[in-house]
Amino acid sequence: MLDIQFGQATDPGKVRTNNEDFMGSFIPSSRQEARALGYLFAVADGVGGSDLGEVASATAVKIITEEFAQAQHGTLLNGLLPRLVQHANAAVHDCRLQPQYRGKSMATTLVTCALRYDQAVISHVGDSRCYLVRNGRARQITDDHTLVNQQRKLGLISAEDIAESDSRHVLIKSLGPEMFVAPETNTIAVEPGDTLVLCSDGVHDELPTRELAAIASQNGKDINAIAQELVARAVEVDGNDNTTAQVIRVRSVEKVGMYRGRPYRLPS
Repeated sequence: MLDIQFGQATDPGKVRTNNEDFMGSFIPSSRQEARALGYLFAVADGVGGSDLGEVASATAVKIITEEFAQAQHGTLLNGLLPRLVQHANAAVHDCRLQPQYRGKSMATTLVTCALRYDQAVISHVGDSRCYLVRNGRARQITDDHTLVNQQRKLGLISAEDIAESDSRHVLIKSLGPEMFVAPETNTIAVEPGDTLVLCSDGVHDELPTRELAAIASQNGKDINAIAQELVARAVEVDGNDNTTAQVIRVRSVEKVGMYRGRPYRLPS
């Protein structure tokens, strides 16, 4: 069956007193629950400059994790996850209707990853990322919903120029501002030895992909220590932003086939 190790870490950084990043997870309590529902991880980054980014990020992660835990067993993850992201968006959007938040601006990014059998489903909005680290190399699974990334796709700016752009943190999509948001969802196969890293921009802005891969690939190191090293290294480089990382190491998987849209276990 699918077996993982999991670690996480967060740091407000050297400048900010509050932490607008938030993270959460759902860990199944039994082998049966792991097969029927799976694992869930989530990182949200309250948008800097909004009045209550920390409320937005906490609300999004709380909705995602609680509703995942209550989902019908056997539900296909590639349909469930984007639906839960939309529920999280609605919750953040509705927060502003509460008397204590009325008139306040709320927004957050969100990247969430669900794992079951031999698959990972990643759904995201904004620029919090998911990386797959395999054989010492990291591949970015998510695509940043930022103005500069959109300009890069249109050929208006080079990838090398993004890091120097004053608008590199301007989001074109986030949770909260609109009643509906369309998350981007990807499904990937995972293998024993793979490592998934979910992180806020406080990590990926400061660590080159090669360094992130090197840190995450330390197989003999405690998984919590790896998450802490990713965060500590990013804070050491800059530290002007909140910094958060979740690290999921795949130890074993359960191969499945599909019949009429439903998974079934393959004979070993």
